[in-house]
Amino acid sequence: MVSIPGITIQAQIYESANSRVYRGIRQEDNQPVILKILQQYPSPQELARYRREYEITKSLHLKCVVKSYDLQKYQNTLVMVLEDFGGESLKTWMQQESLTIENFLQIAIATAAALAQIHEAHIIHKDINLSNIVFNSTTNELKLIDFGIATKLTRTHPTISNPNVIEGTLAYMSPEQTGRMNRSLDYRSDFYSLGVSFYELLTKQLPFPTTDPLELVHCHIAKQPLPPGELNPAIPPVMGEIVLKLMAKNAEYRYQSAFGIKADLEKCLHQLQTTGHIAEFPLGRADISETFQLRQKLYGREREIAALLDAFDRVSRQSEMMLIGGYSGIGKSALVQELYKPITEKRGYFIAGKFDQYQRNIPYSAFVVAFQGLIKQISTESDIKLPQWREEFLVALGNNGKVIAEVIPEIELIIGSQPPGAKIGVVESQNRFNLAFQNFIKVLATPQHPLAIFLDDLQWADGASLKLMQLLISTPSPGLFFIGAYRDNEVFATHPLLLTLDEIAKNGAIINGLLLSPLELPSIIEILSETLNNSADRVKPLAELVMVKTGGNPFFFYE
Repeated sequence: MVSIPGITIQAQIYESANSRVYRGIRQEDNQPVILKILQQYPSPQELARYRREYEITKSLHLKCVVKSYDLQKYQNTLVMVLEDFGGESLKTWMQQESLTIENFLQIAIATAAALAQIHEAHIIHKDINLSNIVFNSTTNELKLIDFGIATKLTRTHPTISNPNVIEGTLAYMSPEQTGRMNRSLDYRSDFYSLGVSFYELLTKQLPFPTTDPLELVHCHIAKQPLPPGELNPAIPPVMGEIVLKLMAKNAEYRYQSAFGIKADLEKCLHQLQTTGHIAEFPLGRADISETFQLRQKLYGREREIAALLDAFDRVSRQSEMMLIGGYSGIGKSALVQELYKPITEKRGYFIAGKFDQYQRNIPYSAFVVAFQGLIKQISTESDIKLPQWREEFLVALGNNGKVIAEVIPEIELIIGSQPPGAKIGVVESQNRFNLAFQNFIKVLATPQHPLAIFLDDLQWADGASLKLMQLLISTPSPGLFFIGAYRDNEVFATHPLLLTLDEIAKNGAIINGLLLSPLELPSIIEILSETLNNSADRVKPLAELVMVKTGGNPFFFYE
């Protein structure tokens, strides 16, 4: 039984794998409170998230956010004491109440207003869903809860990771928050999650009802949901359009402010209350962003993107190498990240490493970083898939498991501790490592789940890494896509990288190349025209100035 000094526990109202929630009374003033208790023996990451939730909630003096009163140690965990205003989550409420269109609009307007206040405080919630929107139907008060993964930054850059460990609630997550879109995350991510929440309120189901994590990620980034009106004909078409606008795959096509969302919802409510029905009208007339943002898409790289995607399509039949040259900041990494979406669709893996100018004495440094990331992804697979990986690795590596573990220690998280290999000479030892790594790659890269390896700054690669690269590309391995980026202005005719590539080509391996040049004036005009919502002729003088100042290098006008 839970016992917190100074608080009388009344009832448990929620339990998950991470926490338990109780209602109680604070004895000193008979104040109703909510107690949120982390489960026993939480990890350091869970504790940090919990403390962050407390600090952010405490710092937000807003009526739309529940107050946090205290954070205490409790046995081997933490308990947070929060305001209880008599509400319950919309997830629970919608299961008990029949929702009219008018009820929905009133709740939706209050939620949009709350989100506007959050964003004005420079907070991105990152976990908007029906469980985190609390509503008191008696007083019509609505508040947001659970700021455990919220951030005070205006923009973040999620990284690609296993869907099982992405922060947030996957069913409501924006495409960019999955880390598998070539986009950074800003406050407009909350609008996508809000759209999913509205969709569920109106239709009584999620837009993508699958429970498979990777399939759900693919749905968010590539599939369109059924219009809400097809599931519930009582929904006026314009309200369905509002929901789908919120759920646009690219943030530029969503609403740009919570005030714009609120204005359109209020127009719907006004029509309903005055005429009895909701007529169609142009959306977003009052939607004006207070933040200047360049559109997050690649301009002037259509040919290069097509070549990269075509090459990836071919790797299910044969391994291939793509080399991308260009100056620093020209957009090599941004181009490669266009692979995130097709890799997710094919249930593949994308890993990346970067060579360092001052660590050329460390062999395999970029390879190690890349494969450490992949092993961490695999180690978070489901309890069904993880034993399958373990078995495949053990069969492929045989007695050479330790050979790989000496370079990538994380592999032992999957295959267990491995006995040392037999002592042999230097040449034999190198050959053993090469064979073990080839077998290791064959497990990871298959036509069913292709593997894209991206190594940046190849001009600084050490000799051992270049030899390993040559070995991997020269050995046929369907499903392997090797991408290397380098600064072409730092590579000369006798550079080790070019000599290695010549050797690879002699062995008949497929090598394709792309050379990224500075953006030309028409591309800069297009960027400014779309960003400033103005004609090409009007922005041309500014584009010419930007061209002179930046030399057409995207880094200098995006950063």
